[in-house]
Amino acid sequence: MTGATGAQTPVRLLQLLSLLQTPREWPGSELCERLGVSRRTVRRDVDRLRELGYPVQATQGALGGYRLVAGKALPPLVLDDEEAVAIAVGLRAGAGHAVEGIEEASVRALAKLEQVLPSRLRHRVATLQAATIPLTSGDGATIAPETLTVIASTAAGSERLRFTYRARDTAESRRLVEPHRLVSTGRRWYLVAYDIDRDDWRTFRVDRISDPFATGARFAPREVPEGDAAEYVRRATSSWAGGTPYELDVEFDAPAETIAARVPSAIGSPEPLPENRCRLRTTTSDPVQWMAVRLAMTGIDFKVRGPEELTTAVRELGARLTKSSLAGD
Repeated sequence: MTGATGAQTPVRLLQLLSLLQTPREWPGSELCERLGVSRRTVRRDVDRLRELGYPVQATQGALGGYRLVAGKALPPLVLDDEEAVAIAVGLRAGAGHAVEGIEEASVRALAKLEQVLPSRLRHRVATLQAATIPLTSGDGATIAPETLTVIASTAAGSERLRFTYRARDTAESRRLVEPHRLVSTGRRWYLVAYDIDRDDWRTFRVDRISDPFATGARFAPREVPEGDAAEYVRRATSSWAGGTPYELDVEFDAPAETIAARVPSAIGSPEPLPENRCRLRTTTSDPVQWMAVRLAMTGIDFKVRGPEELTTAVRELGARLTKSSLAGD
């Protein structure tokens, strides 16, 4: 295996940088396999990144590897100080309160950004975050951004994770899991993971997770049940969500791809219809009042085909909003 068989140098450097920005140490052999190049090429590419100002640290020995560490200055060609602080504050605020649209990719971006922030910028981020009062969504369950970034990093790096979990009856237990994916429903974050001690897949509410710890032990990813993490969460939450499951059936006056971008994947996937319309059908236990708000937030005209309770909730929401608007005149 030689560098000639791998990606072209500029593309490969970006691939290498993306891997190193995950907060973990990468063995040289694993980087060779991921990039399709020789150890010599990896060493040469690391030297190029260092010349560009990226603080790549190497450890020696049979178990040695490479990782990106915080430097004295923000690496060049990425973000200036103001942009870095603005993005970090925005992602932390959104991630901590499950704001719609802050999905797992954004949490991974936050993990990468905070990994290389110099201490002077970390202080600015913390100061601005402390002075910010976010508008929460759903039931207002809050999550420390650090919890999300640790989970996202271990999932991306296929690294086992330990944490304390508080069940619905408030009983606490220590868990050792193989994290697969983070899933946001717009109201809450969930972790889909394989529980080592219970030898089975589990869904964990992230707001009930505390003291997450990356063990450093790597694992070979397993195939998640249902073949999709969002579908697994949807089925799991429907079975123990407290409300009575019902069949959601809604038509939108917009293409399926438009609605898919505005509705969390854990709710469901819209089906295309003629004339640039689509239909969303799924089973859920979410309160119909919250679902009415969620549908209205898409900003797209829609028609509820079922259930009747959701139709009533949508009408009542519309009446309240109209009354509030008239009261302000």
